[in-house]
Order: sequence, then C-alpha cells, then structure tokens
Amino acid sequence: MFLDEAEIDVEAGNGGNGVVAFRREKYVPRGGPNGGHGGKGGDVILVGDEGLNTLHAFRFTQRYQGGRGGHGGSQDKHGRNGEDLRVAVPVGTVVREAETGELVGDVTRHGQELVVAKGGRGGRGNSAFKSATNQAPRVAEKGSPGQVRRLKLELKLIADVGVIGLPNAGKSTLLSVVSAARPKIADYPFTTLVPNLGVVEIGHATMVLADVPGLIEGASEGLGLGDRFLRHIERTRILLHLVDGSQPDPLADFRIINQELAAYSPELAERPQIVAVNKIDLPETRERWPALRAALLEAGAAEVLAISAATTENVEALMQQVFRRLGELPPPEPAVAELPVLRPLEQDENAFTIEPEDAGVWRLSGPRIERSAFITDWDNPHTVARFQRILDAMGIREALRQAGVVDGDTVCIGDFELEWVD
Repeated sequence: MFLDEAEIDVEAGNGGNGVVAFRREKYVPRGGPNGGHGGKGGDVILVGDEGLNTLHAFRFTQRYQGGRGGHGGSQDKHGRNGEDLRVAVPVGTVVREAETGELVGDVTRHGQELVVAKGGRGGRGNSAFKSATNQAPRVAEKGSPGQVRRLKLELKLIADVGVIGLPNAGKSTLLSVVSAARPKIADYPFTTLVPNLGVVEIGHATMVLADVPGLIEGASEGLGLGDRFLRHIERTRILLHLVDGSQPDPLADFRIINQELAAYSPELAERPQIVAVNKIDLPETRERWPALRAALLEAGAAEVLAISAATTENVEALMQQVFRRLGELPPPEPAVAELPVLRPLEQDENAFTIEPEDAGVWRLSGPRIERSAFITDWDNPHTVARFQRILDAMGIREALRQAGVVDGDTVCIGDFELEWVD
C-alpha cells in the first residue's frame, strides 16, 4: 500500500540521574564526594533508506522513543548513555512540525541521518558540587527530559523524469513498456491512484521515471487526486508530457496541464519538457499528427515526438531523446532548505512569568526555573534547599509575594504542584 503522508510522535530518552556518594576506604579519612553523573538520553534519528518507497510502516507504528540514560554510580561511575533510536524512512522524506508546518529537515540521500528529537542531559552527581566552602555536598541532579515532538512526514519521490498528462493519456502503459514496473492499467480515468516508479536502462546507464496520477483541470487546487501528488514531480529534472492524440482537442489538454503546473509551482512550470503525442497507431491520430505537431510547437513545446505506447512505435527513440536531454542538463543541485523562519530573539533563560490559574493556584513558567524543578530530587532535603536558593537568586520568591501568593497556595511549575510556604 502506498502512503505518502504520516504523522508520528517522537520522544527522546530522559537523561540519567546523578547520585550522592562518598569515598569510603580504609585509611582514607574524609574521602570526599564521588557520586557519578547520569548518562545522556538517546536521540531519535531518521535515516534515509533507498530500499523504501512508501511511508506505509508509519500507519501501524506511530510512536518512537529513544533509550533512557543510565544513572550514575559511586566511585565517579558515569551512567551509560541511552541508546539512540534509528528509524528508516524513504529517501525524499520531508519532515515538518505537525502543528506549525515548520520544516525540520529533508532526507535526500541514502544513509543520511536527521536527528528529530534530542536526548536529555544527564544529571550531575554530587562530585560536581564540591567547593571550598562545601566539602561534602549532598546534592545531585536528576536527568533532564528528552525532547518530545509530533512530526508530519511527507514523501516526495526522487526521480529523473516525471511523466505527466491527463488521465488515460497512456502514462502507465508507457511506464510498463519501458521498465519493469507493472502499474494497474485500464480504460477509465484515475486507473492510477498512486505514483509509480520505473527504472529505464539505456545501454549501461539508467534513469528513473515517475508516473504521477491525478492531474486534471483544477488539480493545483486539489481537484481530482489534486496537489497531493503534484509534489512527487518537484524533484524531477525533466518532464515527459504525454498527450493523448485521439482526444477531440489535444492542444487544449496540453495547455490544461501546463496551467496547473504553473498554478502549483512557477518553478515547476519552467522545468524542461519533452512532449510525446501518444496513440499514433490510431488512423485519426496519424492523420492529424502534422497539424498537431505544428500547433504544439507554436504553443510553446520545445520538442514534440509521436509514439504509440501500446505498439511501442517510436518509444525507444523517445527514451533515447529523454536520456540525451538529461545528459545535457547540469548535475542536480543539493536540496535547498526552505528560508528560515525569523522569530524574535530567544527568551532570556532567567525570564519567568506568574499567572493565576484558579483560586489559590498559580502557574510559574520560565525556561530555567522549569528545568530546575525537573532535575530537583524532591525527596532529598539538600536538593530542595538548593531549589529554594535558586528561587531567591532569580528573584522569584519576592515576585510571588508581590503577585499575591500566600502560605497554603499551590504553585505549579511544569508538571509539579508545590504547596507554598514562605
């Protein structure tokens, strides 16, 4: 089953916790702190795989999670890093934020890796908190959380040649003749419901053709199979425009497709085209061929050939011409990333806000204070005291007083609910 869109949830692993430990050996008095740090959480990484051509696997598995970092140990033992999770995706997969549509990355090569969720930092053990004034710290941090995201995957097939034309122009028949592809073929519109790829061998070289369905008048606005499939020819270097010569007005059909290309993407409309008038084996098509060729050239077609996909007449000559034209084009340029999204400067790490949520309930938000709350071990009075010192140092305690927080109120920080005692 072909699937070219999917949404997945990715969650990187949390960092491991640091520990409180002290060196205890015979004849070594006051050995000092030696609690190790926690390991880093595992990333979630998408990896390009040229053996895949659909996002079908993501229909059944939609959640992916990296490994958690190991906790630190005594004797300065560092926790193991969490195992990265690598997920194979087809080459040509575009990754976006599901909610905003912002581009995360574009997998365009086999083996290319794209980190889509970063693992959390491991918490520091008490050895990191030793100082001249605190020789025996009993403070350690919990690991920070891994990144959590919901992503939308869009597949844009990568091919050298995009075969375009109205339904029943003979695109699938041509693909089946020139390659080993076996698309479904029948004499009614929209026989092809999914894009098909075919590899054509010319001597010792090859080229990849993509038969793209769904192009009718209004396709750029989503009519028919619509712009859902137009994106599959965005990466092609040349377009093979197939025109059904047996139709009442082949010239109008030619113009309809080009108008839809221009409406969808002006850059795509400028892509080099070779026009092939199909069904030349029919007497009426052969009779009108000279006049039709002249009209197509006058309408802007640069190269026009007559073929019959059904009888293979002139098909080899067409493939030779397409291959020759490909050789004249410059090498494909690396994929260009979309323009960056410009935003205001990042929020100050120490910035915070205090908002009332309900009677006696307040929400304290801010990058640093939320992270500090997450890595605090609330069962350890020493780390709780450290958190209180952070509140004082950041001016939060005084700000809470001024906002009207009183003893017994609930202060929410991230997922934590704390009872306020001044």
